[in-house]
Amino acid sequence: MEESVVIETKRLWLRQFKLSDAGFILELLNSPGWLEFIGDRNVRTEDDARAYLSNGPIKSYEINGFGLLLVLLKDSDTPIGACGLLKRDFLSEPDLGFAFLPDYIGSGYGFESAEAIMNFATRDLHLSQVVAFTVPQNVASIKLLEKLRFTFKEIFKMPEEDEELFLFHYQSTEG
Repeated sequence: MEESVVIETKRLWLRQFKLSDAGFILELLNSPGWLEFIGDRNVRTEDDARAYLSNGPIKSYEINGFGLLLVLLKDSDTPIGACGLLKRDFLSEPDLGFAFLPDYIGSGYGFESAEAIMNFATRDLHLSQVVAFTVPQNVASIKLLEKLRFTFKEIFKMPEEDEELFLFHYQSTEG
């Protein structure tokens, strides 16, 4: 694996996205789970995907020092998903986000990568609080957040949006 690895787990590498990951991002953002639970980002071409990466994860690394990371299988360097922290203007804490291609859901990769991100958040970024949100019907994400010790906080709506989301809160026990 290359020098851009940020986090290593037993089965996974997590590294910063690069513009050359546009093909993968195009696939991920148009996968059924992303479209159903996260929403259509209107990424239809590799050029759209490069713009998404430039204006999203890559910009976040520069501004915040963190962002969504590419999740790869260690044994094959196969990209399988994204997991990381996002900083939104309307939230005081960073939020945990994750999404995986359909073939890699249900194998524990979501928990393995999200647990590593949360350890990184508390240990390296010294964050004491992180939030996460999901649509109420995304039972798998809710279970994953609860397994990570997030607790339900409130029903939440994004600014300028009508859809109700479940907002979860994580409070570090370190310190």
